[in-house]
Amino acid sequence: MPTTPYLLLLALVAAERIAELVTARRYAVRSLARGAREYGRGHYPAMVALHAALLAGCALEAPYRPFLPVLGWTALGLAVAAQGLRWWCVATLGPRWNTRVLVVPGLPLVTGGPYRWLRHPNYVAVVAEGLALPLVHSAWLTATAFTVLNALLLRVRITCEDRALATCGGAGTPDAHAAAGGSGVPRTSGLPGVAP
Repeated sequence: MPTTPYLLLLALVAAERIAELVTARRYAVRSLARGAREYGRGHYPAMVALHAALLAGCALEAPYRPFLPVLGWTALGLAVAAQGLRWWCVATLGPRWNTRVLVVPGLPLVTGGPYRWLRHPNYVAVVAEGLALPLVHSAWLTATAFTVLNALLLRVRITCEDRALATCGGAGTPDAHAAAGGSGVPRTSGLPGVAP
């Protein structure tokens, strides 16, 4: 995959992230109107910045890296599968999905869809995509940097979501994706967050 098609792929992912943020904002208004409480507001800007940096890093590094067909096509398959998992999370949570950690008191924990098997399926998608998307065009520096920084951020995020659920007696749904784009842990959403 030459650099130009890869840059178009990144543009599509960026557009998808913007759509996620618009959807999350709309759902947040609804959740807040139902008495939702937001947790983890302080780390949210770092999540958005990290996911934006992932796309920027891919775009900046790719011109200096070769496309290796076996690695590239395998990574592309994994990135597409990660998107599928992310949107399965979003569809399962419906209006409870969000990129922020929002908990509406009294709502039961979501246990269907991917949440039946994984505690934080969206974060699985975030981790997979953060590794795979750069490797589509051998951008190993971006893949490594994002993976390390994302691991640190997810530790904060998952702890925040678990505390938010404990505070409200287990109601709600944590686990969003990240990207702020997206982003992948307790039971909540597609981007990072818990929006019941």
